[in-house]
Amino acid sequence: MTRGRLRIYLGAAPGVGKTYAMLGEARRRAERGTSVAVGFVETHGRPQTAEMVDGLEVVPRRPLPYRGGTFEEMDVDAVLARRPQVAVVDELAHTNVPGSRNAKRWQDVELLLDAGIDVLSTLNVQHLESLNDVVEKITGVAQRETVPDEVARRAEQVQLVDSTPEALRRRMAHGNIYPAERIDAALSNYFKPSNLTALRELALLWLAEKVDEGLQKLRADLGVSETWETRERVVVALSGGPEGETLLRRAARIADRSSGADLRAVYVARSDGLTGASPAALAKQRRLVEDLGGTYSVVVGDDVARALLQFARSENATQLVLGVSRHSRLAHLLRGPGTTAAVTRMSGDIDVHIVTHEHAAGSWRLPMPTTGVDVRRRLWGLALSVLLPGLLTPALLLTDDALNLTSDVLLYLLAVVTVALVGGAIPAAIAAVLSTVLLNWFFTPPVRAFTIAERNNLLALLVFLAVGAMVSAIVDLAARRSSQAARATAEATTLSAVAGSVLRGETALTALLDRLRETFGMTSVSLLERQDDTGRWSVAGSSGPRSCRSPGEADVEVPVGERLTLALRGRPLPSEDRRVLGAFAAQAAAALEHQRLAQAASAAEDVARADQVRSALLRAVSHDLRTPLASAKAAVAGLRADDVQWSAQDVAELLATADESLDKLTYLVTNLLDLSRLEAGALSVFARDVALDEVVPIALDTLGPAADEVRLDVPPALPAVRADPALLERVVANLVSNALRYAPPGRPPVVTASALGDRVELRVVDRGPGIAEADRERAFTAFQRLGDTDNGAGVGLGLALSRGLTEAMGGTLVPDDTPGGGLTMTLTLPAAGPGGSTA
Repeated sequence: MTRGRLRIYLGAAPGVGKTYAMLGEARRRAERGTSVAVGFVETHGRPQTAEMVDGLEVVPRRPLPYRGGTFEEMDVDAVLARRPQVAVVDELAHTNVPGSRNAKRWQDVELLLDAGIDVLSTLNVQHLESLNDVVEKITGVAQRETVPDEVARRAEQVQLVDSTPEALRRRMAHGNIYPAERIDAALSNYFKPSNLTALRELALLWLAEKVDEGLQKLRADLGVSETWETRERVVVALSGGPEGETLLRRAARIADRSSGADLRAVYVARSDGLTGASPAALAKQRRLVEDLGGTYSVVVGDDVARALLQFARSENATQLVLGVSRHSRLAHLLRGPGTTAAVTRMSGDIDVHIVTHEHAAGSWRLPMPTTGVDVRRRLWGLALSVLLPGLLTPALLLTDDALNLTSDVLLYLLAVVTVALVGGAIPAAIAAVLSTVLLNWFFTPPVRAFTIAERNNLLALLVFLAVGAMVSAIVDLAARRSSQAARATAEATTLSAVAGSVLRGETALTALLDRLRETFGMTSVSLLERQDDTGRWSVAGSSGPRSCRSPGEADVEVPVGERLTLALRGRPLPSEDRRVLGAFAAQAAAALEHQRLAQAASAAEDVARADQVRSALLRAVSHDLRTPLASAKAAVAGLRADDVQWSAQDVAELLATADESLDKLTYLVTNLLDLSRLEAGALSVFARDVALDEVVPIALDTLGPAADEVRLDVPPALPAVRADPALLERVVANLVSNALRYAPPGRPPVVTASALGDRVELRVVDRGPGIAEADRERAFTAFQRLGDTDNGAGVGLGLALSRGLTEAMGGTLVPDDTPGGGLTMTLTLPAAGPGGSTA
């Protein structure tokens, strides 16, 4: 069955018109003959939105009872049974009422998509999981309803419904978003221009990232290697030298001039000898990259220029920043134009910035000795093997009277050694043979003939030839050893980066696979695991598009034990890379094992914590459960006794005792169950706008006659709060009950409330013994009590449960001293506003 397609209408804030735009699309599809059904739409009382629903088929909602009220949710089963081509489901981040098929509405949408039904839905940017904390910092409002980013990123279409902050505030002022009594509070809090501008930018950037991911996947599928300048990406090439910091800061300024540009730094660990970067310098430059908001990568390449450009093109970079070479002009003459010139020549459509710095070289000093003989040096050596003997011969002929044969041999030997140092064994051998011939013909008697008159001259020529051959062999061996050492240095650099990632805590499997893919310039990397029962392969972790699903799809395969295989796609790798790949593979297996052990440890920790709570619970409630049960049973048993004649007053007292005991038992059990749900993270919170002057009196009524003396000062003009009414009632009742327990005679507790910015504070003030500052946090620990009352008066759940319920609603509960003695509990909740709902 083909999976349905999800289309999300994304907005920066409530009221931008996401639901209206979604319904407009639904009506257009229905007019084209598509089967469309409305699974759930929330109009928020807006008449224009309600008019858009008219004419569309609406699937009846499912009523669900919860905490004494009835709530309506989308009937997923009814939508599946109706099986339209397109389902309209508003508010993707919504939390369903307990008793629904799924806890979250996005899970309901997944069921519809799996059934092959296309879905139109809406989402505000503040409900994306990755941006939740950022939005809270901007607006000061915590969002409890979130959607995993992966759900939104899998959507085939995400359409931004945009509105300028000024236009949105005008809509608010005209009453098109919230009712009149909430407009002023919203405009001065959540709907401030600064908040709306920041949220709008977040929405645009998130959508841009999703579009960029789609573009990269498309480029990979089409095999496109050319740069598409859809977004500025600046890559800065690091060599580990002292100029690195200058290049990074220059590249950061280039990126800053292009809003939204990415900064990437890359270091190429060469295998041809130039790998003498200081690990300390690279570590310092890496920290600077991260401070500048960029990312750091290490790649291995035999050709630095090609490796840089390969990395830049794989990242779809538009600009490449390099530093002026630190090598001298004479070094460039001997070695060629260098990396900077090669990159500039092969860059194609990537702009190259050559940045000067104080360490740039321009002198004609001799180059530092190289550590390998590359093709360019051999070509120079071949040229010198002919030129040096050819030029030395006429020079010696002009000074024939001044020098003897010994001096001539030494000069030719110097020429051979020079050729060996530049070009290695083969050019030196050619120079040695040619020099021997020239010495024999021009300088060894008899001259102009290939005969040797004296044995000493023959010995001199043979020694000359042997010395030249040995020097050439030694230079060639040194070059090979140097190349091998350079390769080992490159491998050590890469392995050091892997080990450093572990020390820095980067143990996530995905992060390790990302580093491996960047290091070798591969298209994708996958860690595959064979299932014991079926023998099939499953992907334990992957990085990059088009990841392998089995080892047969890989260009490079590295087995890790009997069940794991590292599969790389992109290009074949030389056998020398197997050792480094093996280290990566072992680290990937260890990261997978660590990940699973951490999950198991977390599960075990949860079980241990639950066992600890259960043990404490059994110890603490043994007395408190037994006491009301015993009282109720004694009262009922007395009433049932046939041998005693009870008066009407006695019967009433026994019934009151039983009723009071059962109420205590019910209250205790309810607290225990709610605390258990909090500990397990299973307590559902359904926040809505609540008026404190309505909730507080109801909470006091549940305490019976004892609460009649409580002084109440909750102004009716206070802003409503965003909370679960039933849970808020429980919290207030617990706090007042605790205050009554410790209040001295004649000095009852006081309950007051006031507004502070976008928060509302409710204070329960008593004149009891109070709690020492050092013990205040311990007062919120379950199954213990502080103060002058022993544990026989209760299990100590009130404050622990109250704080847990308060934090579940997005509020805080803080104890403080009452001036003059006593304890003040301050309950702070967010004022009613747009943060708690979606449009």
